Amino acid sequence: MSLIRFVAIPSEHARKYQRGEPDAYGMKPERKTSDGDGVLCRHCLKNVGAGEDYLVLAYRPFPELHPYAETGPVFIHAEKCDRAEETDVLPEMIRTTPDYILRGYGHDDRIVYGTGEVTETQKICTRAHELLERDDVAYVHMRSARNNCYQMRIDRA
Repeated sequence: MSLIRFVAIPSEHARKYQRGEPDAYGMKPERKTSDGDGVLCRHCLKNVGAGEDYLVLAYRPFPELHPYAETGPVFIHAEKCDRAEETDVLPEMIRTTPDYILRGYGHDDRIVYGTGEVTETQKICTRAHELLERDDVAYVHMRSARNNCYQMRIDRA
């Protein structure tokens, strides 16, 4: 039995942005065309291929506003795509970057201080296991180590 699962943004969120509904800042998502390099869709967790359109939008992966509810830019396919399966296998596209920030959040959706650190990609599963073994950590966010962009959530299985 696995202890963690990688969780993409929910389909209901992706679909509303793909319909042109406003993002976390109340703005219409920006439409761009991918050059095929480094545009990870946070819904299917696959690269947006060269020539495919994608959306850039402000995403807040928290249920309500509060001081710790970080909002930042994410990419999703402009057209419908299938949501990535929740699994304990690190998505392939994530493996192309050397490191990410992992940070634990409590049951109150606030940062658990002392949990955030830049983690080498090959150590993500181990670090996520360590964080999720703690009683004060409800879930983990994985973010870009360079730009702090939200990548996905990591939950207990």
